[in-house]
Amino acid sequence: MLKKITCLILIILFNISLRLCAQQQDRIGQLQYKLDTLGRTVPGLNQKVQLLVTGVSVKEYLNALARANNLSISCDPVLNFTIYDTFNGVTASNIIILLAQKYNLEINVVGAILYVTPFRDPNSFLPMPSKEIDAQYNQANNTLSFSLVNDSLPAVSKKITQLSGKNIIIPGSLQSKKVSAFIRNAPFDIAMEKLAYANDIKMSRTNDNFYLFQPLEENEELYINGDKNTSVRKVVRNVQQSLSGTSGVSVRVVNGHKLISADAVNTPIIDLVKQASQETNSNYSIYSEIKGIITLHVSDISYDSFLNILFKSTEYTFHSEEGVYLMGDRKLSGLRTFKAIHLQNRPIDTLFSMIPNEWKKGIEVQEFREQNTLLLSGSSAQIAEIENMIKQLDKLVPVVLIEVTMIDVHKTRNVSTGISAGVSDSVKTGGSVLPGLNYTFGTKGVNDFLNSLGKLTSLNLGHVVPNFYVNLKALEANNNVDVRSVPQLSTLNGHSAILSIGSRRYYKNTTQNVFPSITTSQSIFTNVYQEVNANLSISIKPVVSGDDQVTLGINVNISDFTAFPTDGSPPPQAISKFETILRVHNEDTIVLGGLERTESDDSGSGIPLLSRIPILKWIFSSRSKTNSKIVTVLFIKSTIIR
Repeated sequence: MLKKITCLILIILFNISLRLCAQQQDRIGQLQYKLDTLGRTVPGLNQKVQLLVTGVSVKEYLNALARANNLSISCDPVLNFTIYDTFNGVTASNIIILLAQKYNLEINVVGAILYVTPFRDPNSFLPMPSKEIDAQYNQANNTLSFSLVNDSLPAVSKKITQLSGKNIIIPGSLQSKKVSAFIRNAPFDIAMEKLAYANDIKMSRTNDNFYLFQPLEENEELYINGDKNTSVRKVVRNVQQSLSGTSGVSVRVVNGHKLISADAVNTPIIDLVKQASQETNSNYSIYSEIKGIITLHVSDISYDSFLNILFKSTEYTFHSEEGVYLMGDRKLSGLRTFKAIHLQNRPIDTLFSMIPNEWKKGIEVQEFREQNTLLLSGSSAQIAEIENMIKQLDKLVPVVLIEVTMIDVHKTRNVSTGISAGVSDSVKTGGSVLPGLNYTFGTKGVNDFLNSLGKLTSLNLGHVVPNFYVNLKALEANNNVDVRSVPQLSTLNGHSAILSIGSRRYYKNTTQNVFPSITTSQSIFTNVYQEVNANLSISIKPVVSGDDQVTLGINVNISDFTAFPTDGSPPPQAISKFETILRVHNEDTIVLGGLERTESDDSGSGIPLLSRIPILKWIFSSRSKTNSKIVTVLFIKSTIIR
């Protein structure tokens, strides 16, 4: 089979060669007849000539031949090849016939003038035989198949229209367009779309169900969009020629909304604005010249978001009014807008101070404290940026309830012993025996004791004076717990709650100023009463975290008067202080302790010498001994209130 096909091809080629040779011989024979006829009146054609020139253009070669044989030869300007032939003893007619055959030239005779031009085959001007378009349409499932190889687009459209009954319009600019594509059993609309994509043209379906093929406009290109469909997008040339690249803006409709995708490198902002506005059919007006370039890559964003990205960190802004986007310098009055932002959870004075100063440039802010509202006036893009930040900060601030219980544990032991005697006008016999001994004997009791002692012994001690008394003391006292304070404090998250409870004392400070003189010195005494405070001061700063834990910064300062002097001197103080930071769970109670102070007092009075003799000192002296220990314990409970 292969040998038969090969033989058939060789036979066809041989026949074509024979036909071409026959046509060439006929053309040369006709040319020879023309020259022979002209040679009867132009003898130079039959004269022999000797040409010894090589490497010259055809024009110079024919000019030399014409001068040598006195001929009139005109050469077509399109002929510009070089001749390397040398002839000796041949006629000019033979040379012209050889050149026409060798270089495919046509010799036209106009009177006695020979006009040399390139030979054009008359068959090339004949119309091409019509080619059958290979296309099939299945009406049952609306599918189209075709196999096109350099076919005429109008012929293809006519064939498809005849098969499917769907109207296809070809504009005048595409009447000579050749198309090639191969598609098998594809839905009609998809097949038409892919036919356009394969041949660098665009196709659109009008509302009256006409299919319209159009050439790509300037700065348009075909591409595959984000939905993996063929689409058309605008192309914007880069500013920097060295990059030799392009930037594209395309639009697709998703759920009825037009979304923009763009890929730009060092592209003028104004070009991107115009392209996006045209693609989305958005009305716009530019108030001032927009300068600057930008590099960006975005996909599927709205027209407003696209403008926000273009004008971000620039001197330009935009404002939409009745469906028209006004663009230009943000300082222009027509582009300024205002918005009232009502805060729900935060005061305006604390929130406004958090806005960065760079954001507030070009923005005028008015405060309405009665309504807890901020009025912003300026660029809409800046206002939107500030509003977004304010909404993120305007959150409900939790309140923390803090319960503080302070307990002072007093452990005091006081022992008082001794015998005291004296004379007094108003002493009565009596006192306590239990739980401690503190009893006073009057004159009668002492005399009765002495009489009883005389009866038991032979000693007579006599009697005491009528106003004599004796006091016997043997006491021991203990003191334990004392609750100081149980306050409840409430504060906002991040703010300190402070409690201070105490007392104030004054002491006299005397200053003596001496004014000397010649005779006597004069002294002036000035009394100033100075104050001194003893306070229980507690400062707690709660910070609530996201997992309902509370970080407490606690500062406790406790001071108390230990005595109250009567001579006007400053009262002594005991001071305890501690500071800590810790984290607790909501409604947990913590215990802080360890503030401990110890006091010891051992005093006594008696008869000199005798009060220091063992055993006798208990008779001739009176003693008091006090040991005191104070421990402060702090209970803190924090509760988050939202």
